[in-house]
Amino acid sequence: MPDAEPTTLEPAALADSIRIWAAELGFSACGIASTELPRDEIHLIRWLQAGHQGEMGFMGRHGRKRARPRQLVPGTRSVIVVRMDYTPDQAAEPRAVLEDRQRAFITRYSLGRDYHKLMRRRLQKLAERIQATIGPFGYRAFVDSAPVLERALAREAGLGWIGKNTMLLNRHAGSYFFLGELFTDLPLPPGDPVRAHCGSCRRCLHACPTDAFVGPYQLDARRCISYLTIEHPGSIPEPLRPGMGNRIFGCDDCQLVCPWNRYAHPTAEDDFQPRHGLDDAALVALFDWDEATFLERTAGSAIRRIGHERWLRNLAVALGNAAPTREVIEALRRRLDHPSALVREHVRWALAQQGATPGQTD
Repeated sequence: MPDAEPTTLEPAALADSIRIWAAELGFSACGIASTELPRDEIHLIRWLQAGHQGEMGFMGRHGRKRARPRQLVPGTRSVIVVRMDYTPDQAAEPRAVLEDRQRAFITRYSLGRDYHKLMRRRLQKLAERIQATIGPFGYRAFVDSAPVLERALAREAGLGWIGKNTMLLNRHAGSYFFLGELFTDLPLPPGDPVRAHCGSCRRCLHACPTDAFVGPYQLDARRCISYLTIEHPGSIPEPLRPGMGNRIFGCDDCQLVCPWNRYAHPTAEDDFQPRHGLDDAALVALFDWDEATFLERTAGSAIRRIGHERWLRNLAVALGNAAPTREVIEALRRRLDHPSALVREHVRWALAQQGATPGQTD
């Protein structure tokens, strides 16, 4: 059959159709946001001025453009925001892994394939569906690929509210989900922002192992385990290492204690299920991976971006926090002559935590 001719839809009717098409493409929710984020811009500037971004220079590189979609993509009139749930229903129970200091905890969102490409492909298909209906229009798709205040846009689109842990929360889905955006030149009607439902709860603030929250809605990334294990390129500050426990890539603690996550939905995407047993792997086994094995086992994964050197750095800290065993100490000693000074420094620290000298195994 020939393609249907583009039709004219009223903005409200088009917005309704876009939500339906997004659901058909596998998105868990879809909303429309306006381009005005004045209060979020003020919060961003204050956060940057306090230095809470650490070494994430990209956070301030684009100035106020991050909070001004029309400056980021000239001609933008509305932003389509989508949500995709990622909770893997086949993964080991996260609290059980955290309690076993001989095993590695990896944030649940990174256990499967990298979500960036999957969501960008779906967003592109959504744009093509819109275009097939109304004809050519201007758009750009983003999934963590540009200076975008995605949680603020999602709030304005009615997909949730920003909680005290700075995560987007949804009454019916918790916070275990990814966000993506289509910046468009379409005059779509925005959704209604959701009223916050955190109340007096402060569980997330108290749960942080490294006290990264300086107050409600205020995260000092320099103390955040997700920042330290993923974004931070250098030596992890020694006072923060014990609090990292066995967390080697990211941290979910502030989400694990959030009451709203009792409503989190298991993902419908096979790509988000755990790969290579990374949901419940032994620290020593992962620490023994050479670079070729690391690259093979993390192919198509968000974990690969940190590289083998930081992978070993993070694991060395976790092994320093593990229960002292001959196996742990011997694994650390095997890395004492690693070519990276960064790895060697963390290995020496870990051995000291284990009460072992470089040449001592018990």
